Amino acid sequence: MAQVLSLHDAVAEHVRDGDTIAMEGFTHLIPFAAGHEIIRQKRKRLTLIRMTPDLIYDQMIGMGCAEKLVFSWGGNPGVGSTHRIRDAIENGWPNALAIEEHSHAGMANAYEAGAANLPFAAFRGYIGVDLPKVNPRIKSITCPYTGEFLATVPAIRPDVGIVHALRADRDGNVLLEGITGCQKEVVLAAKRSIVTVEEIVDDLRTTSYNSIVLPHWTITAIACVPGGAHPSYAQGYYKRDNSFYIAWDKISRERDSFLAWMKDNVLDKDASAFAVHAKKQA
Repeated sequence: MAQVLSLHDAVAEHVRDGDTIAMEGFTHLIPFAAGHEIIRQKRKRLTLIRMTPDLIYDQMIGMGCAEKLVFSWGGNPGVGSTHRIRDAIENGWPNALAIEEHSHAGMANAYEAGAANLPFAAFRGYIGVDLPKVNPRIKSITCPYTGEFLATVPAIRPDVGIVHALRADRDGNVLLEGITGCQKEVVLAAKRSIVTVEEIVDDLRTTSYNSIVLPHWTITAIACVPGGAHPSYAQGYYKRDNSFYIAWDKISRERDSFLAWMKDNVLDKDASAFAVHAKKQA
């Protein structure tokens, strides 16, 4: 059964320097609160994996948490660049950042392979494109049954998988509804998993056909963090804070303004601050 912990204790117990960490959520249910707690606990030398590294990885990389980024698209959605990621890649600030780039399809298949405990994924893709020229981990095989030429990528098996969800019940089962990406696969592929949730309830009250239930035995730790996805959204709880994504472009563009914002809004606060944001957006 998943252990219910505070967010501080969940990160302290399960996230270690040098870990490979996958934090997923596709526009919806991005685990911002967990990322902020990792920053507060000053974790270092992390390999960060995410299909669409946006603001939370911009913040973690800008605060020196990471030494490598594995991704398939990077940017501030609908706004522009992630300036802290760009500064790390181009200028090595606050430290050098290695990158491993894939396509969305490549990463989705790699997560699936990890969830199935397979060593790699084979799929139709990367034909006539340049990514294999810059990413030596993209390889190919010939199908032994049809002779078809297929691309391969190594399975993603992170040390820690972190996602945000809507609800958990008292037994530790977790519900996701609405737009989901590869959160299920991240939890199944990871050696350890942390799930932050909006609330813990007696009954998961599934109301949507587009829903996923993660059984308690797939999860290591659950932390109740209302508002834990802000400024992304949680269906039925609060809306996406579009104004923040726009404001982040100016905040993150310069190192001094970035560091000042992080001190005031992350380092000097704890997970309870997210509930305040969520109430404002509800």
